[in-house]
Amino acid sequence: MPVPPPAGPRRRPPLSDVAVSLTGAVFLLAGVAGLLPGPAAAALAVAGGSALACVRLAWLAGGALPAAPSDLTPNVPPTVDARTTESPARSAGTGPPEHRHAASPARPAGHRHAASPGVPPERRDGTAPGVTTGRQARRVALSRRVAAILDAAVLVAGLTVAVLPLSDPAHRLPIALTGLCLTTPLYVTALLRLPGRSRMSGPELVRRGVDVLALGVSLVFAGWMLLPGGPVRAVAGIAASGGAVLLAVLVVAALAERRRRPGAAGCHAGAALTLGGLTLLVVLLAYDAPERALPVVAAPLLAGALLTVAGLRRAWAGERPGRDLAPAAWPRLTAPAGIAALAAGVHLCAVGEFSTGAMALGLAVIPPIMAGELLAAADQRRRVQRLAAREAWLRRRLGPDARAAEPAPLTRADLVRAMAQRSGGALLVVDLHGEGAAVPEGPVLTEVARRLRAGAETRDLVVRLGDTEYAILTDLGPVLAYALGTRLLAALTEPYPRPCGAARVRVSVGLAETSGGEPEDVLRQADLARRRAVQLGRDRVEWYDAYLEEQLVRRLDLERELPGAVARGELDLVYQPVVALAERVPVGTEALLRWRSPTLGTVLPAELLPVATDLDLVGEIGRWVVDRACRQLAAWSEGGRELWMAVNVTPRELAAPDFVARTATALAAYDVSPERLVVEVAEPGVSAELSTVVARLAGLRSIGVRTALDDFRAEHASLAQLRRLPIDLLKVGPHLVGPGGDGQRPLIDVVANLADRLGVELVVEELESEGQVAGARRAGCRYGQGFALARPATAERVEAWFEEFPSAAR
Repeated sequence: MPVPPPAGPRRRPPLSDVAVSLTGAVFLLAGVAGLLPGPAAAALAVAGGSALACVRLAWLAGGALPAAPSDLTPNVPPTVDARTTESPARSAGTGPPEHRHAASPARPAGHRHAASPGVPPERRDGTAPGVTTGRQARRVALSRRVAAILDAAVLVAGLTVAVLPLSDPAHRLPIALTGLCLTTPLYVTALLRLPGRSRMSGPELVRRGVDVLALGVSLVFAGWMLLPGGPVRAVAGIAASGGAVLLAVLVVAALAERRRRPGAAGCHAGAALTLGGLTLLVVLLAYDAPERALPVVAAPLLAGALLTVAGLRRAWAGERPGRDLAPAAWPRLTAPAGIAALAAGVHLCAVGEFSTGAMALGLAVIPPIMAGELLAAADQRRRVQRLAAREAWLRRRLGPDARAAEPAPLTRADLVRAMAQRSGGALLVVDLHGEGAAVPEGPVLTEVARRLRAGAETRDLVVRLGDTEYAILTDLGPVLAYALGTRLLAALTEPYPRPCGAARVRVSVGLAETSGGEPEDVLRQADLARRRAVQLGRDRVEWYDAYLEEQLVRRLDLERELPGAVARGELDLVYQPVVALAERVPVGTEALLRWRSPTLGTVLPAELLPVATDLDLVGEIGRWVVDRACRQLAAWSEGGRELWMAVNVTPRELAAPDFVARTATALAAYDVSPERLVVEVAEPGVSAELSTVVARLAGLRSIGVRTALDDFRAEHASLAQLRRLPIDLLKVGPHLVGPGGDGQRPLIDVVANLADRLGVELVVEELESEGQVAGARRAGCRYGQGFALARPATAERVEAWFEEFPSAAR
């Protein structure tokens, strides 16, 4: 027997269903507008959907399934050759973590069963895959019989509307009544024989009966209010009352089954729409409604046919019950009151008064609604008691001694179940980092668990997710949960006493709200927020939001693609000229790094370098930059152009013991004069490793390479350390060129005087207007760089720009 394709994310409706629905809508609108006769428009609108549904139900009744995956979304795993392959989720490692850990590669092949329609994916009777037991055969046979009965029901409903334009107007009401009387028992028989039905307990029967009574009375009241004034015709009254009661039964059943048996719920909803449409047709014909009103019955009949077959195909593939969630108050409790109120309002506007019988029927809606409210409150109390008992059991698993230590007995699966049972709150993921690259030791982790338990609220659940990772599930709202994360952060960063001295740990906390999301999604969101806290320097609490996820996804893409970028030839240099401000001629260039990623586009250094630093790729990238810059200098030298080339290095790269030697080797390899290379280091990162930076810059100057300090801030500390740095060029931003506060002279004048006393040349960068260029020149700055002078460009474009200055630097 063919096996349905594997379940996946919720799919869009098949194109065939969309096409049929759109066609039916066109015919319906044409009939209402009077472009087509009403009966003909109704028949044409229903014909396509009924024919499509009948063909699919016939396939099911014959034991075959269509192969189009877009038409079917079952809830069972795909067929797997137990001798040769693993299931896709296990082989790809994409399933939930607890499932991946439970599945061992050495698991015997006989434990991996193939799924077939109507057969559970996991067999517990010990039979081999593909072997059909008697119980399974009976289930398949029952499913086929149900499909045949539903096929007959849909066919009768479709034929009832199809023969209307072919019959005499006087015979249409008997035809509609016959169709309704035939379709109703067929649907009822099929729905009662659907696989998976279970006996309801006494409280469930009472609750179901109260829900049916409330909805049924409200629908009967609505039908009474909406029928035309005057005496109610007998056939219309009987059809409307009976249809309202049957509709209430089917709707309540569909709502009750939508989580446990979604396929069965779809069948019930399809039956409700179909029978409701036929009932509406009977009422319209009984009151001799104009033909232009008849096409309105096409919408429920068409939707009912398609929904019936969709529900049966899902039930055929095997139901996978949803989580045990609290039943929603809407529409079980609020829909009856809303229907009755809406019908009463429409009647009051149209008629202006209520009869005694109508008032009595309207008041009859109130008792079942009140009873439903009381039953819902009792269900909620029982649910809260079950949750409390479950949580108490989880806490008892810890034991008094373990609670004082760490919550190791609780697992990720326990956390997922606890999140599924709570309706709100927040999840905090805590990650620990030892001093340097060290991992916190056992005694430290024990004290960490104790501090977590002491700092958490009484009802909070603390779970250990990994060696140094914990999760705290709290009922607090997001703001209070953030405050809780801050308190835990302060407690965990306190020193940990040890015999050999106090230990310290760094902590990263990620926070995500649990409301409105699946447990695994909430875990992922909290973990993304934790990663962001790590990237921002640790010892902080980060709150998840959608923008954060975009940043982290981008960061993960960068971390995945950057390794090997040098070997793949994806790095590139662009060059921005440095201009002598007095003569407006080029004297040098600055090499600017670009990563031309085929998947991520062009990545600038501001985004690239932090990732390279974390991946320890700065040295590899820096070597490539120096080598490419020296090669370009050599190429320009062949044209007789003696310009300098500035390359940027990070303090971490500069601190490498062999940096000076590697630079000298690159210069010698391309026969480039050392004074034509300028090594720039950014001033903000110098302070942390000042002595090492001073030594390396002095080493570069000893071999003839010039040095520069980039991004000079002109603060007191910067001015003090400027005297210690062996540099030749000082690069400052345009903010120093503007006028000082309170009418004082620009700060660039102070920096220019200091540079002149130290024998350092000034380069003003990021000049973007002629006013800034003029201000830098007035201050005595010799060199400038920025968009107002020349934009960064490839080597070929820069060479073409150089041709405008034939005598420059030759």
